[in-house]
Order: sequence, then structure tokens, then C-alpha cells
Amino acid sequence: MAHKMSRKKYEIELNLLQVQLCTMLDWIVHHNKKLVIVFEGRDAAGKGGAIHRIVEHLTPRNCRIVALPSPTEREKTQWYFQRYIQHLPAGGEIVIFDRSWYNRALVEHVMGFCNDEEYHEFMITCPEFERMLIRSGIQLVKYWFSVSDNVQEERFQARLTSRIKGWKLSPMDLASRMLWVEYSKAKDKMLEYTHTPDCPWYVVDGDVKRHARLNCIRHLLSLVPYDEIEKPKVRLLTRPKAPEYKRPAFKAQNHVPKYYP
Repeated sequence: MAHKMSRKKYEIELNLLQVQLCTMLDWIVHHNKKLVIVFEGRDAAGKGGAIHRIVEHLTPRNCRIVALPSPTEREKTQWYFQRYIQHLPAGGEIVIFDRSWYNRALVEHVMGFCNDEEYHEFMITCPEFERMLIRSGIQLVKYWFSVSDNVQEERFQARLTSRIKGWKLSPMDLASRMLWVEYSKAKDKMLEYTHTPDCPWYVVDGDVKRHARLNCIRHLLSLVPYDEIEKPKVRLLTRPKAPEYKRPAFKAQNHVPKYYP
């Protein structure tokens, strides 16, 4: 494994990049732009952590994460892309898909949740669907988080004893662990069909989480032609006094116990 930068240096770099993400979002809002970021990757490759660092300081009014559950029986009868379309951004918004329509090329295909005809139809129509999004004015960025098999195994093992990460070991995760080669073949085929000049895939090396997050954010910033939006300066006025107002007695309210006084 590559040498991991210190936490102090990582946090300094991350803070600088997160300031730029705020500047980027200001530009997107000001110019009514639309940005969609697709995150796909191996289980335990670190895409969730990267997403969290991207949105950490961005206003949820203009930036949201979409992580859809399994389709309902009704949704299974819809056009495949239909349930994703309703989550696309309006002007001035960023939408991040934590897993996306590429479920069909990966999980559904490997686990047998779709048939061969549905799979091949997706592979043929997906590039055109994405070109439609781009023609509509959406900037679409796609990231694939890659992780080596030994690092993935280390992270799976760590989840076995973690109370706060145990939820990440779903039955689907455990199944994917046993189908490493099948997922690799499905990923290779997906990139072959859907890596296009209009909408390329960008592969992130996820073996070192800190590096992966910083590399991904820096690359994302390089793709959006943003600049600083000048904002009016905010001045805090002196609050008017209201001597007639009396706050209720402290004991008259139902307070949370001060476990940490």
C-alpha cells in the first residue's frame, strides 16, 4: 500500500478543497447550472466517504445525495431510467448519485436480478440516455472507485467487529465478496460500453482513503469552470432591545439532562 499522508496534512488539504467546493456551488447557483455526479465502485472502495466529504459543508438546499433502495414492484414495471429521472437537478443544483442507473450493469446483472435482454438493452441505450442529459444542459461526471482485493478484504474484516460500520455488511455485500471475478468482468464490460467521449468514466484508486478523497475532489473541481462569485458583504446590526420581554424561568422548561455539563 502507498504511504498515507498524515491526518494533519490531510485535514489541511481537505479544508482547502472544501472551501473551493463552496465557491463552486455558489457559481452553480448563480449561473443556474446543473451538475450530476455518479459514484459507483467496489464495495468498501471508499465512495461513501468521498461523497460525505464533498457535501459536508454544502447547503442541502442546493446539493443533495440520492441513494435509492431496491425498486418497488410498481417501479419494476416502469421504463428502467424512469425512477432516476425524477431526482435530476433543476437549475442551481448538484445531485450526487450514491449508486445509480448502473445498478443494471453491475448488481442486477451479476446477481441475476435482470434478464439478458434487459441487460443488453441497458448497455445499448445508456450512452444515448446520458447524451440526452448532457444536451438538456446537465454536466454529468462519473466516478468508479477501485480497490484491490486485499484492501477490500481488510475493510470487510474490520466491519465484522465495528458497531458503527456493521450495517455496511449487507447480504448483497457478502454476496459480492464471493463474486469478485464476476463483478470485475461486469465492470470491464460496463466501461467498454459506457465510457464515451461525451461522458467518460474516471477511475479513482481507493486503496488509501485519504488520498482517494482528495484526488476525487480536486479532479471534480477541475471539471467545473467555476470562478469566485462576488457577494454583498453582510453586516450584523445591533439588535433592538425589548426590556418588556422576560424569558421564562429556566426550571419551567423541559431541558435535556446535562450529561456533559
